[in-house]
Amino acid sequence: MTTKTQAGKPSKLTPLTRLELAAECLKTLAHPHRLRIVQMLLRGRYTVGELAQACEIPSHMASEHLRLMQRCGLLTSEKDGRKAYYQVAEPHLADIMACIEARFGKS
Repeated sequence: MTTKTQAGKPSKLTPLTRLELAAECLKTLAHPHRLRIVQMLLRGRYTVGELAQACEIPSHMASEHLRLMQRCGLLTSEKDGRKAYYQVAEPHLADIMACIEARFGKS
């Protein structure tokens, strides 16, 4: 589908099927603990226990948040011995988080 920009030139819109995928991933991110987890993972690799402690939630709840974000392709995990370390898989999360922090980061 094409629309006209303000200058009258055609501009291509993102197909609705792709926007549906985007909406699903954004719904997944739309939770304060998940946003905190992303904020941390943009700064380094962490274990479930470390992320749970930072979010002040039990490890099993942090694991569920991580699983949901992995399912959307936002995160990956890597085993190191008995521990699994999580990291950001989607580089655009940094831009999304920067917008959130710019708008809501001030106390």
